[in-house]
Amino acid sequence: KMSDEEAIKIQEAGQESVLSRFRAWIVLGLLYGVFLFWYTSFGGPLTDEEIAYYESVLRDAGGDEESFAHWSDFMRTDTGDDFAMLSAIDYKDVADPVPGLAPGATGREASAKYLAAGGGMAMRNATHPILGGTAAADAIDVWGIEGAARWDQGVLIRYRSRRDLMNLIVARVSGQAREDQNSHDYKVAGMEKTIAYPLDPWFYLGDPRLVFGLAFLVIGLALEVRRLRRSFAA
Repeated sequence: KMSDEEAIKIQEAGQESVLSRFRAWIVLGLLYGVFLFWYTSFGGPLTDEEIAYYESVLRDAGGDEESFAHWSDFMRTDTGDDFAMLSAIDYKDVADPVPGLAPGATGREASAKYLAAGGGMAMRNATHPILGGTAAADAIDVWGIEGAARWDQGVLIRYRSRRDLMNLIVARVSGQAREDQNSHDYKVAGMEKTIAYPLDPWFYLGDPRLVFGLAFLVIGLALEVRRLRRSFAA
């Protein structure tokens, strides 16, 4: 007859076996959950109060009424989801002189300083390039647009939300007030022309939420196969 002590040991061994079996899945699930929570926007569309605040920041920063109207419409049509900004850029051969930029700097170098100014905050908010490339030739098809034949670079940037983009703009404006230097000056100094417009809704197969989800699934299955092999070997 099995003693109470032996029964307890068998029960504890069974519980440990179950925990060992699912430990990898629990860890992978937690890691993916943390990543998903960071990478995905759960804040919903911009509220009227937020829009009013961002509009006041844009007005204080200056700019023409047409540009302001575009930004206002961009905020008021917020879906609450992530979006991508598609940009085409034509750089100046030599950037205009501005404080903080070395004499004779190229347009690309000036633009790089502009991007570096907000790069840290952008990455913390899951903002990152999706694709980019150098133009292989002048535009193959131009229709209804003047002066749009020549471009140097195309880039697609993913933003977690429109709120994140507006907060990035607020940070740039605040930094300008503190440092008496507008990082946007580098953009103006380095770019001959540019066009950028948001894509929403949008989709691409390289979404990290899909890629990492599949990767974690493969890792979990591989660990499960390894555990089963060890069990059979024992």
